[in-house]
Amino acid sequence: MLEKFSSRLLHLSTGLLTLICMVIFGVFSVLVLPDQAAKADAYSGEVGSPDTSLFYTASDLYRFAEAYGQNGRSAYIRARISFDLIFPLVYGAFLVTALSWLIKRVDLGRQTWGWANLLPVAGVIFDFLENGAAAVVMARYPLTTPVLDHLAGVLTLLKWVFIAASFLMLVVVLVFFLWRLIQRKR
Repeated sequence: MLEKFSSRLLHLSTGLLTLICMVIFGVFSVLVLPDQAAKADAYSGEVGSPDTSLFYTASDLYRFAEAYGQNGRSAYIRARISFDLIFPLVYGAFLVTALSWLIKRVDLGRQTWGWANLLPVAGVIFDFLENGAAAVVMARYPLTTPVLDHLAGVLTLLKWVFIAASFLMLVVVLVFFLWRLIQRKR
């Protein structure tokens, strides 16, 4: 099933679609992300945000919730059901199409690259799960939310691992692509 999904993504990732996804990612990163970061800074102050932490514990999450106050928690939850539904799709589409398109161009064989184009899909899934878990904890605060409060930090860590692996893989495949391009010109 995963192999079919990966192959389908390879097939769908044309140069034009990859370019469109890259432009959308770039525009979103330049125009939307800074505004969203400013809004997050306004309610999170100096305590930061679970989303941008590499890992946090359940007690850290409750400290975030306490520090945000009622208005900050409401703003955090609104951001999770608006911005954080869209942004993972934006960066995920860019990473999937760019990786898939480059993997096809490098042509080192499907066995060599495995399911590298699925790394961003995993990152997006963990991002959604993390956002949901943290939003539920924030919404229920000051009540505790067993399991989700502990799971949120693990999901955040997994999100960052898969996103970092996706960007690293993108750089590696891009280097191979450029190397092949230089070799062909010689």
